[in-house]
Amino acid sequence: MSNPFMARAIALALDNVRSGRGGPFGAVVVRSGEILAEGANSVTATNDPTAHAEMVAIRAACRRLAHFELTGCEIYTTCEPCPMCLGAIYWARPARVFFACTAADASGSGFDDAFIFQEIARAQSARKIPMSPLMRAEALEIFRAWDAQSSKVRY
Repeated sequence: MSNPFMARAIALALDNVRSGRGGPFGAVVVRSGEILAEGANSVTATNDPTAHAEMVAIRAACRRLAHFELTGCEIYTTCEPCPMCLGAIYWARPARVFFACTAADASGSGFDDAFIFQEIARAQSARKIPMSPLMRAEALEIFRAWDAQSSKVRY
């Protein structure tokens, strides 16, 4: 079944690979049948490990909408989202996500994020990158200040 939005995401990814600009991933954000934003993986081109196609597209769509949520939007991405992109998608709150390739497909080309899902499930003390609590009592003041803030915007 053909879909013009997924076809566009695929075209972005293919162009990205053929041009040598970045990895084999593309994404578009759509609202009411219109593409609001596009993104192609630019991790190596920008030396930014967060510059996945979904992240680039989400950032551009939020800038265009002047809002931090993508309510009523759909995201079309060429691959099942990695843990980072999945987190960003949940924070952005789109209505739906469509993906073409699976994480297993990406793994076959060397893009394997299964270890990150495994790390998330581990206790902090058991993770490969050590994570240790530090100055919690002092830092709790930040949340007290937030709770007292009358003009905060919840997200």
